[in-house]
Amino acid sequence: MSFRRKLLAVFALTVFLSVAAVTWIVSAITRRAFERSNEERTTALVAQFRREFNRRGEDVVQHVQAIADSESVTRMALALAQGSPDYSAYVTEARNIAENQQLDFLEFVNSEGTIVSSAQWPAKFGYKYSPLQAIQSAPKDAFLKQEELPENATLALSAVRAVGAGERPLYVIGGRRVDKEFLASLELPSGMRALFYQNLGTGFAPQLLIDPSGSLQNPDRVAPLIQQVLLQKQESTEIVHWSSAAADDETVHAIPLAGQDRQTLGVLLVGNSLRPYVDLLQHIRSAAMLVGGASIVLAILLSGWAAGRVTRPVEQLAEAARAVADGNWSTQVEVTSSDELGELAAAFNRMTHELLEQKEQLVQTERVAAWRELARRLAHELKNPLFPLQLTVENLVRARQHSPEQFEEVFRESSSTLLAEIANLKAIISRFSEFSKMPQPQFQRIDLNDVVQNVARLFQAQLRLPDGPPILCTLALGEGMASIAADPELLHRAISNLVLNAMDAMPGGGTLTLRTRQDGEHALLEVSDTGTGLTPEECERLFTPYYTSKSHGTGLGLAIVQSVVSDHGGKISVQSQPGHGTTFLIELPRDHDKIQPPGQSTGATR
Repeated sequence: MSFRRKLLAVFALTVFLSVAAVTWIVSAITRRAFERSNEERTTALVAQFRREFNRRGEDVVQHVQAIADSESVTRMALALAQGSPDYSAYVTEARNIAENQQLDFLEFVNSEGTIVSSAQWPAKFGYKYSPLQAIQSAPKDAFLKQEELPENATLALSAVRAVGAGERPLYVIGGRRVDKEFLASLELPSGMRALFYQNLGTGFAPQLLIDPSGSLQNPDRVAPLIQQVLLQKQESTEIVHWSSAAADDETVHAIPLAGQDRQTLGVLLVGNSLRPYVDLLQHIRSAAMLVGGASIVLAILLSGWAAGRVTRPVEQLAEAARAVADGNWSTQVEVTSSDELGELAAAFNRMTHELLEQKEQLVQTERVAAWRELARRLAHELKNPLFPLQLTVENLVRARQHSPEQFEEVFRESSSTLLAEIANLKAIISRFSEFSKMPQPQFQRIDLNDVVQNVARLFQAQLRLPDGPPILCTLALGEGMASIAADPELLHRAISNLVLNAMDAMPGGGTLTLRTRQDGEHALLEVSDTGTGLTPEECERLFTPYYTSKSHGTGLGLAIVQSVVSDHGGKISVQSQPGHGTTFLIELPRDHDKIQPPGQSTGATR
């Protein structure tokens, strides 16, 4: 990816992250504000319910107290307290009084627990009220009470008063239903509603959940919350998902309502719809997407303009640097600004100008260094044979002067020595001359495996010398090797030099391995030995001309190998560790386009 595209991507990503961060912050603030508002509204509704509950309770207490204070009930209590009264005379009394006092429930129970009259269930006349102790210990205020009816049971807000008649009082038990009408009388803010669950069974029963509107769907969704409140007997809040639509979600606050014996008889559910929050959040996201999209488009346009101004000088510098790398040291770039990029361009121009000035000096220095190194190597190589030449001549002179009779014998020995050292000098000069006149390769279509096998056959006799080190030569030639374009003579020469080096590295014997394989469009050749190995420092200098790690030699063998491989467009590398042997790896391209048609020649000489 270019620098300009990276800059565009950074601008766009920055805008996107900024809009996303602002959207997240606004959403979080909105959510917290809505939660606070929801909590405040729920608290207000619960307080309103408690006030209404208490007010209804006080109203029930007043009506029950009025009944207990009435003359008719007082006469009834006195009559029931004498001997064996006729209860049948009071069967309809409770219903009449309940209608006058606007009570849903009213019963008269004597001191022995016998029901004298029942407004809600006249057939209970004469039955025992159970438990009687619940009436005797009832609080003065209203309380929640379960009422049994012929068809079902329900909850009522009830009160109990005793009409004194000596030791045999008459108990007045009256109340009103806690039902839809009771919940409908609550004034609820918009988006809130109240539900009431009557705990009249052992498990959750959907029909016991009262909804004033009568449109409640999926009542089982609040079952876990109700069961949790009934079990823990304390308030709880959770979000109820009525459907798959998030707008239908509701925050429900559940409040347990206990009866006289602290048994939880009902659960008030206060629901607060999340639709306003979901709608607001959707508006925020839509606005964020709109703003974000517009901002990204604007950012791309502005960043494109800015990136062009920033990256154009950088691209010019990069192009100029490539030109310098290709050898055009006179390259200059245009300085169009006075900022950091302008300073960079000016510094680049100064650099190329200084490079031009130092180029000639550098070339001359390299030439001097090369000639000095050549002179040092020649002096080192020629000094060794010149010293025995000098001694031999001096011996001849002394023998001529002091022992004429022995001169012939000394002359013969000295002549042999002189000829041997002169031959050594000629070999040294020949090797240096050979390296200086390396021919250019004559490319042909060859099989690398054939060249390797020819080299191995050439050295078989030398590897099997009885007095030589035991060296085993192993060939691991790849199958199906594609032909390559190469000079077979130069390649043969390079591989032979590597084999000679491997043999010299194993004075005590070992294994020489020649391995070939195909790697895509390249042929690979490995020459491995199990010899003494090389240090990392020796590996770095190994292909330097005139450098050798041996006690003898000119150091031209590997330089010749590298020259041959380089002329073939290939690469050579070495891997070695002291004591673990050495491996030379040659990588040669196929390069069939280098093969000369018949009748043409490169003009190079051998």
